[in-house]
Formats: sequence, C-alpha cells, structure tokens
Amino acid sequence: MRKITTLIAAALLLAACGKAGGEPGGKPGEGIGKDTETPAQDLPAAVQTPDFAKGADISWASEMEKAGKTFKKADGTPADIFEVLKDCGINSIRLRVWVNPTGGWSGRDDVAALALRAAKAGMALMIDFHYSDFFADPSRQTFPKDWEADKADAAKTAARIKAHTTEVLGTLKDKGISPAWIQIGNETRNGFLWPLGQLWDNSGDIAGGWSRFVQLYNAGYDAAKAVFPKALVMPHINNAWEDNNWWFKKFKAEGAKFDAIALSHYPQTESKMTPEQVNSNALNRIAALAAGYGVPVFVAEVGVKPATESASAAVLKAFMEGVRNIPSCKGVFYWEPEVYGGWRPAVYSSLGWGSYDMGAFSSDGRPTSIMNAFK
Repeated sequence: MRKITTLIAAALLLAACGKAGGEPGGKPGEGIGKDTETPAQDLPAAVQTPDFAKGADISWASEMEKAGKTFKKADGTPADIFEVLKDCGINSIRLRVWVNPTGGWSGRDDVAALALRAAKAGMALMIDFHYSDFFADPSRQTFPKDWEADKADAAKTAARIKAHTTEVLGTLKDKGISPAWIQIGNETRNGFLWPLGQLWDNSGDIAGGWSRFVQLYNAGYDAAKAVFPKALVMPHINNAWEDNNWWFKKFKAEGAKFDAIALSHYPQTESKMTPEQVNSNALNRIAALAAGYGVPVFVAEVGVKPATESASAAVLKAFMEGVRNIPSCKGVFYWEPEVYGGWRPAVYSSLGWGSYDMGAFSSDGRPTSIMNAFK
C-alpha cells in the first residue's frame, strides 16, 4: 500500500448527514454505535451489488471534513463527497477498520458512520479489516495494543479476531447495512499480527507460520460469514503484477477459506518496469489467479501519481479497460482519491510523515481527469 512518499516500501465521511452521520466538527462516527438505535426512517434502502465495482477507498474523508476540507463536482458545484464520487462513476466504497485507533478515525463508529452514508447513497460496500490500531501492510502488521497480552497464544488471538470482526459487522447489520465484500487482513503477504501470524523473517520461513496465520485468518473468515453469509470474504496481498500463485497455493494447502481474492496495484511505483509493463503483467496475473482458484478477483487498491496527471490518467484508463476484458475481475477501488492540497491526517503530522502522493482531486477539491477512468 502506498500511504505516503516516505513509505514506498510498505504500506466513513462526515458532510451533510448531520451528527448522526458524522457532522464536521463532531467526533468520529458520533451517534453511530452499537448502543445507539437508528430510526427506521433513516435506514438505507437495499443496495444492489454491482456486476463490476467501480470503487474508492475514502476512509480519510471524515477526518478531512472535520479539518474543513470540502468537495466539488468536476464542474465546480459544491457537493457531498459521495455525490461527487457518484458523478465520477463510482458505485462502491471501501472502508478500512482499525481496532482502537488514535482519535477514533477508522474505528468501529467512524466506519459505521461512513458506511451508513455510503448505503444511503446507494453504493455497495467493501470492509477491510486490518487487525491493528494503525496501517497493516508489508512493512508492519502490528498487534493491537489491547490484544498484546495474548500475542503468543494463537487460540486466544483467534478469539479476539472473532469478537472484533463480529462486533464491527454486527454494528453495520444493526444499521441495516450489508457489505458485499469483506477483507480479512490488509496486504498480508507476510501474514499478519506479527510475530504470531508472521510467515518469514530475515532468517527464512518461520516454523508453523503458515499454520498459525491461516488459523487466525479463518477465525476472521468464519466470523464474517456468520454475520453476513452472502458476502464474499477474501484475503488481500500487494503487487498484483507478481506471480502470486505460490502464495495462494500455500494458503489453500493450509486450509484457508476464501470466496475471492483481493490485490493491490500501483503501476507507477515499480522502478524496473514501465507502468504499461506493470499493467500488462497485472492483467495476466489477475486472469491466471481467477482461473487457477475458481474465484473472482478484486483490485482492492489502485493509485497513480497526480504530478503527471495526463500520463497517469492514461495509465489508469488503460488498466480499467484491461480488467473489464477479464470477466473474472469484479472490481477496482482507487485508494484515497479524495486527498488534495497536501492534506495529511493528524497522526501523520505527529509521526513527521508527508502527505499521501496519489490523491486524484485538484487543489480546490474537484476530481481530476484521473477519475475519468471510472466513467
């Protein structure tokens, strides 16, 4: 996942829905929680799962709104971020979930608030469990602080995963929200919940790593299916352009359960290949994984660099055209397109990190031509 320019190796929205949906200036997800009833008239209508998800992960949007950021349609008309995205062709939203995050952003209540707004906008939903208090990605898969007492016990950690997954999804269900897709872990190429569920380290493969990882993953899978039996539940790894068959072969051999596969794809970040070559490789790998495992594939994250807007727009457009020619690829989600103007979350500032460098909105809050790939 490409979180910021200094994290090359690694790594819901609060506008016009009032405080029950996270009014700017309120707390993350204020009014949305397990102990707060949602009036019947506020429940979203049933959302249809699209044949192809044209999606966006906008997990930062609520914090941006609290900070005073506003959004406009391409013609300059001020609008809620969901309306702006719908105008771009987006029909699906992805939201990450952290266990006990700083400030509450991407925690249960913030996610529920954003998910409710997405449902009311008629958008399908993907939920992305990180099983951490902060970003989980190839550079870090850190145990949630509140779970650390059990970090050496796979059975107890599996129970933690089950309880957390059930609680978050139960909150959504109580609000009349049904995710179409659920990720168990985020970019888990080297497992998650390190070191318990880690697969290898500098010394090589970790004994029992795959077995423990799949035990923990399956705990999340089973919990998700218990709440939402019809949802497609899946693992997620980075680098769609690589030959990842070896990974899924091991994953399946250990008894992992999965209804789909999720991948990340950042075509302008591989220095040894052109973006066109990265795209071509990814399209071939996506088709091969779908055929080899008999499940649909989602590109759960994609991003390109706005500094070269015209070229980047062409790269993304070509990729979108390519995946639409693969019937088994069922969707693509742009990662945090709504970021603009050098904005960064408060936690980035506290860590001394720079801003995310693949936002697809202009300095005045309008979508750039990059987003035309979804139309």
